[in-house]
Amino acid sequence: MRTAGRIVLANGAAALGDDRTTRAQIEGLADDYRRAIKLADTSRAVDHEAARRAVRQIDGVRSVAWIDRENLFVIVSRNAARTYATIDAACLAMEPLGDTLGVVVHLQSGEAVDAEDLRILSRNCQLSPGDRALLQRDRAVDVVPDAIQSQHRADNPREALDKRAWERGNRESMKLIEDTTPEM
Repeated sequence: MRTAGRIVLANGAAALGDDRTTRAQIEGLADDYRRAIKLADTSRAVDHEAARRAVRQIDGVRSVAWIDRENLFVIVSRNAARTYATIDAACLAMEPLGDTLGVVVHLQSGEAVDAEDLRILSRNCQLSPGDRALLQRDRAVDVVPDAIQSQHRADNPREALDKRAWERGNRESMKLIEDTTPEM
């Protein structure tokens, strides 16, 4: 419907000699087509340094660096901040700086202590997880690929139980320390 409306408006404006409206509608058609095929607008590429500064201001972000022209690597301070919501916040911070369809954010926790916490979340700013823009390569950023991690978990089911027991023991120890340490 939107495309048909643009064509009707462009034809009507052309018949009336309104070059400005005709041009605007044709440019709109080109932009709609580019979006439909998931092609980033290279004429509006995100300014890397400005994007790095904007994302660095997000609560919980420890560091930000560009891997290449389309992949942004972000380390957050806490495991709890390693979420798609943090990726959304980074993308929204970059939105005024250019076309974020050309940006993939890779997010890692700086507090990670095991392979699961260390796993990197990745997403193109305007697409679903795992989806990439046209001509955008799928860059593997994780040190240990998911297939190897899955195989390791299958081969070592006791490791997850041991981790939970360690965390429970750690909480109990911290509570004991807090209960027996006098306040200053």
